[in-house]
Amino acid sequence: MQIVSQILFVAALGLAAYFISRRVMLIKNTIQLGRAEDRSDNPSERLRTMLLIAFGQKKMFTRPLVGFMHFIIYAGFIIINIEVLEIMIDGIFGTHRIFAEPLGGLYSFLINFFEVLAFGVLAVCVVFLTRRNFTKVERLQETRHRELKGWATKDANIILITEILLMWAFLSMNAVDTILQERAVEHYAEAITGDFWISQFLKPLFMSFSEGALVAYERAAWWFHILGIMAFATYVTYSKHLHIFLAFPNTYFSNLNPKGEMANMPTVTKEVKIMLGLEEPDTNPAEVGRFGAKDVKDLSWKNLMDAYSCTECGRCTSSCPANMTGKQLSPRKIMMDTRDRLEDIQKGWLATDQKAPITDFEDGKSLLGDYISEEEILACTTCNACVHECPINISPLDIIVQLRRYKVMEESQAPASWNGMFSNLENNMAPWKFSPSDRFNWVENVK
Repeated sequence: MQIVSQILFVAALGLAAYFISRRVMLIKNTIQLGRAEDRSDNPSERLRTMLLIAFGQKKMFTRPLVGFMHFIIYAGFIIINIEVLEIMIDGIFGTHRIFAEPLGGLYSFLINFFEVLAFGVLAVCVVFLTRRNFTKVERLQETRHRELKGWATKDANIILITEILLMWAFLSMNAVDTILQERAVEHYAEAITGDFWISQFLKPLFMSFSEGALVAYERAAWWFHILGIMAFATYVTYSKHLHIFLAFPNTYFSNLNPKGEMANMPTVTKEVKIMLGLEEPDTNPAEVGRFGAKDVKDLSWKNLMDAYSCTECGRCTSSCPANMTGKQLSPRKIMMDTRDRLEDIQKGWLATDQKAPITDFEDGKSLLGDYISEEEILACTTCNACVHECPINISPLDIIVQLRRYKVMEESQAPASWNGMFSNLENNMAPWKFSPSDRFNWVENVK
């Protein structure tokens, strides 16, 4: 019977590894749909940014209480999964608590520490579920934000409930295990670990169980915990919680330029330099690329990584002045729409024979128009509030600016007031309609 259990465990592990690796490669290829962009400069500054923002959770603590609770989940996720190593070894080789004997007293301390974290994760997940579904935190409500309707809200609740169940399985498994050790049942008696700090309070719930029922529950909890982790790891690659992994590369490749600085388009910069005599024209000019962005392929790979990294927390939208005044713009929706467009390209490509690369797939749709409306991108004031607020340095503004550039420069569609400003900039080198020679006339009124 034991060998059957080991075979089933190895098969489950292999299956999870297959689906996770397949999904990771698909996401990687999808991100590479974006145009090239060099983000390899200043490696020391990038590493520092990643350690502060992703690892140190610096921006989360701008709201201290929520930041502390998020840190508990974050630390629990990272540290408790060290315990998964022992479970995997036990599952493959048919052992039970293989580290208990070689680690001795240190083993009990580690499991106690894991239990404290597990209880913290469980408690915080209950609080977060309450905030979403009962106290109704405004930025998390689908009735206020249309981008949260349907799957987005369900996804958040699924993740929180799953984490609660996984932590309960871990704690109750330990409680039952210690009872079986005390009763010297089978191989459980070999791992004398004593009571643990948290699970000892759950022991009264199981003291009336027979030995057979205790063994059955311990095995069921053990299998649920490890299979749940495998399923969770697979599910995360389809979920907004992919930020658990992508937050680190996403913050490493952050834009290190000052927040108010907007990147020039190389083709336009080159033309201006040629006009000013600062650069010679090419004798064999290459085809001029698209101005701005109409679809995800016109965005950079970093913009697409931003979309996959977004956790839909809504801090960007809650700080957006345009959204506050009732306009259609929601920076969170911009990121979610970009990810939805990428996912639709994936699904369409997977539905084909896949002989052609994903970069060649066309479905007649585009990010601008089919997913993001003109009204949304025109409402943006480019104030950078969304960029400042994002806990992992995502830039919805960069995508908005590129979509707006396409509307203005490729389709020549801009509000009448903008066209007047553009004309004044071209003729008077200022947004206002008066001659450059009159620019300092106001000084006369000061004297």
